[in-house]
Amino acid sequence: MGRIFTTRAGARRLGGRAEGLADWETVALAGPGRATIEITATPCRHGPPGSRPIVGDVIGFALRWPEQRHGALWVSGDSVLYPGLREVAARVTVGTAMLNLGGVTFPWLSGPLRYTMNAEEAVELSQLLDPHVILPLHYEGWKHFRQSRGTAQRILAASPVADRVRWLAPGMPTVLEA
Repeated sequence: MGRIFTTRAGARRLGGRAEGLADWETVALAGPGRATIEITATPCRHGPPGSRPIVGDVIGFALRWPEQRHGALWVSGDSVLYPGLREVAARVTVGTAMLNLGGVTFPWLSGPLRYTMNAEEAVELSQLLDPHVILPLHYEGWKHFRQSRGTAQRILAASPVADRVRWLAPGMPTVLEA
């Protein structure tokens, strides 16, 4: 069975074999006859300042392996754009950026405050990261998403990073180039 990585708090809650990582902590996955994959936990903040006691810890991941051509595969995690995400751009060469969008809000909890990035922030972050490929994710299927795929597509298509954006078809397997 494989290894499970999450936040340190998440690993305590899950118990068993889950392994908790702190921001910028790195582990290696190695197996006989397989390339080693280096996994680095990257910062996330799921909401406005001070929301952690309500929403808990979140984390992103940068994955690196020897045959990558353009840099790490980076999964942003459920995060707003904040200095921790900007730090990723300074510390990681990102080849493929998987960005969780949706502009999530919970009006009953915090009014207009957001818990994930919107497409405008994805553009700003992508300009800092300068990835080869941008894969928007996490924008439909829940009532708390405030920015749909259609809106995100329009914003990203009109942006300076439009030529790097790739949209995944729902339910279709995809080969990621990192």
